[in-house]
Amino acid sequence: MNFVVDRLRESELAEAARIVRHAFGTFIGVPDLDTFWTDRDYVHGRWRAPHVAAFAARSDDRLVGSNFAVRWGSVGYFGPLTVDPAFQGQGASHALLARTMDAFDAWGTHQVGLFTFAHSAKHVGLYQKYGFHARFLTAVMATPAVRRPSNAAWTRFSALAPAEREEALRACRDVAETLYPGLDLTDEIRTVTAEGLGDTVIVENAQGVAAFAIGHYGPRSEAGAGNCLIKFGAVRDTPTAGQDFLNLLDAAEALAADAGMPTLLVGMNLARIEAYRQLVARGFRTAIQGVAMHRGNEPGYCRPGIYVIDDWR
Repeated sequence: MNFVVDRLRESELAEAARIVRHAFGTFIGVPDLDTFWTDRDYVHGRWRAPHVAAFAARSDDRLVGSNFAVRWGSVGYFGPLTVDPAFQGQGASHALLARTMDAFDAWGTHQVGLFTFAHSAKHVGLYQKYGFHARFLTAVMATPAVRRPSNAAWTRFSALAPAEREEALRACRDVAETLYPGLDLTDEIRTVTAEGLGDTVIVENAQGVAAFAIGHYGPRSEAGAGNCLIKFGAVRDTPTAGQDFLNLLDAAEALAADAGMPTLLVGMNLARIEAYRQLVARGFRTAIQGVAMHRGNEPGYCRPGIYVIDDWR
């Protein structure tokens, strides 16, 4: 079939969200597609974000699938890429991927990746055709969210005055820059606050801002009922990064508890072995496991010694 790929229209968001639920639900084999993932939203928040390009595949002007290209400065990822089950296997995924790769090339994105099902040869094989290589497993890990006794000094981005917010954004950009040149989460932080998707915690030590974490929670977010999902978290690359990571986890758990979310979720690429071991020692357990695929087989910031939390779903 021939598919036309263009930007996703606002009038199509509800249908795009339905396709996301039905595509994943069909693959997983859930019994009731209409109630699957109704507690979260992967479409509306991304469509409104200034750093996201939302693409639609259409057949005879009927929406049959979508994909979202996300730009974190020099780093990008895409997803969820979904096609209506009635149109799968007919070329819509390839049409969406071609347009998505063009977007990353136009942005000049240096590092591009994705998260997919580790056990699916079909998914891994599809993305290999576009230059992506399967690398380390990525675990989505969970722990009960409780306030722990902590000496961590942290604040919520939403609690800052406008001038303080701009200074905090600059500091968060500086933290990310120590991990990968050009990595920039400031648009993600702004979007989460502006769209009411959650909040960002900013952790300081004696030298200034040491770490930050962007948390999603609530039905408009990507977290799911009862969860606070850390969409991205980063610790400045310094000799104290290990302790700063623990302080960041303290702040993230407190954020979840304050929001009334009983569970904290984090995504951890197993290449970041020190951070993964700290999560395990702290009591995090793997809830979902996938694989990270990187264009050009480049490690990016997924390497030992780096303390990053991320979710590329």
